[in-house]
Amino acid sequence: MPSATSARHRLDGFYREHHRWLLSWLRRRTRHADTAADLAQDTFLRLLSKRVDPAQLRLPRAYLSTIAHALMVNHWRRADLERAYLEALAAQPEPVHPSPEERTQALELLHAIERMLRHLPARPRQAFLLARLSGLGYAAIAGRLGVSERMVKKYMAQAMLHCLRIDPEPA
Repeated sequence: MPSATSARHRLDGFYREHHRWLLSWLRRRTRHADTAADLAQDTFLRLLSKRVDPAQLRLPRAYLSTIAHALMVNHWRRADLERAYLEALAAQPEPVHPSPEERTQALELLHAIERMLRHLPARPRQAFLLARLSGLGYAAIAGRLGVSERMVKKYMAQAMLHCLRIDPEPA
């Protein structure tokens, strides 16, 4: 069994060998040096958390780029959600604006909801969000989605069952 020291040296060497390449790969895709640096670090942290032996990887750059791509998509999804929230907030009258703490809590809640609904099919997700966030009734949702009220009820049941079945995954 390899010692912790030798494993640490292999990981250190792997990081030194591939970090610059990964950072460059991420910079080209994000066009933001700080975001690329954060995502590169998160990629190596994910590698560490999976306890992967870098010496066992046949295609290390493909492995790293797969992890980095998933993290990048998640980053963009979060940014889109935050942007939509801030735009909706800006459209509200000034007295309605929440405090910075309330805004942070609302964003955390939105991200948790997004994680819960991420793997739900599009129609049930849309119906659920229209009902819960927009407060629309089933008839109005049916009109928006171009389906029957009965189908909206089915979508809602599917969404609620999905939410009950899943364990919240970490951010």
